[in-house]
Amino acid sequence: QVQLKESGGGLVQAGGSLSLSCTASGPAVSRAALGWFRQAPGKEREFVASISWSGSSTDYADSVKGRFTISRDNAKNTVYLSMNSLKPEETAVYYCAADRNPWVERDVNAYDWWGPGTQVTVSS
Repeated sequence: QVQLKESGGGLVQAGGSLSLSCTASGPAVSRAALGWFRQAPGKEREFVASISWSGSSTDYADSVKGRFTISRDNAKNTVYLSMNSLKPEETAVYYCAADRNPWVERDVNAYDWWGPGTQVTVSS
């Protein structure tokens, strides 16, 4: 079992930056891959970024490559998402998720545990 809690969401102007954090707890977290997803109103939840349990492998959606950075601190059981050059269309609820498998994963259905989400609003 893994419990997840996101923080750091808020309102930012287009072109601005925002950093999200997600603290994980539970016995499975040390071997779990972690990911970030987002869901805009009326749209399906979509993959943003993923990081392997060791932090050695990362994967990004094409739409965020070069602007977003995922990282993790296993000593703190925390995963981060640094977001730069944000666009209004990236307004969404951002979710942290954990996959009991250790490797990076894009499939939303592969993740076993989810946080409640944090709202990110990018104004134009």
